Amino acid sequence: MTVVDRWLQLEGLDNVRDVGGLPIAGGGTTRPGVLLRSASLHYVTPADVRHLVDTFGLSLVLDLRTAREIDRDGPTSVAAAGVETVALSFIPEEGRALPETDEDADPLARNYLGYLADRPANVVEAVRRLAAPQAGPALVHCAAGKDRTGVLVALVLDTVGVERDAVVDDYALSATKVEDMFRRWTTAEGSEMPADLTPHLPRAEAMAQVLATLDREHGGAAGWLLANGLDDSSIVRLRERFAH
Repeated sequence: MTVVDRWLQLEGLDNVRDVGGLPIAGGGTTRPGVLLRSASLHYVTPADVRHLVDTFGLSLVLDLRTAREIDRDGPTSVAAAGVETVALSFIPEEGRALPETDEDADPLARNYLGYLADRPANVVEAVRRLAAPQAGPALVHCAAGKDRTGVLVALVLDTVGVERDAVVDDYALSATKVEDMFRRWTTAEGSEMPADLTPHLPRAEAMAQVLATLDREHGGAAGWLLANGLDDSSIVRLRERFAH
């Protein structure tokens, strides 16, 4: 249960890391101990819960999965330990209509922009929760911790002012854990590993395209958040929380 680089080595999680230590444009880095990003907490062990709650001081979990996913897996042990858990799905239960994009748009980028078009209120509320006065250490997750979680974390990091390459690299880092996650899932289900994991890997160019779209249409992630209802004071608090 040590931090190796930014990774946390836990028994029941294969894709959990601190977003601290990333370079901020103009100087400084993001503060460690503010936000973890991870895959679903379905397989956490009692030792994992103790580490997250007692050592890290976790006080808030943002669960970006759908109600169907949450109902299927049941409440998490972290929630049962008393950590506030807020469900903010990025995908409508009834399906989704992806936004119109350039014909050359990366399909994965188009999917990610769909989160923002489908559930802007939930995206904004997630950021508002992270920027709330007196907010404590938080964790955000979806199923694998790479797509929905990747989009939210990228928005936060871009708003804070993290250097663009570092935002994209943090997103793409989840690719190194995809095999471990599938091995855990297939072992638990008694199924076979997929023959090819390539379709499940995050691609840096997709996130770069999402952020470039936000730059072009809103002046960046902060502009998109403000246009969709986030207040200026939340932006200020978010930057104060993360700047180090």
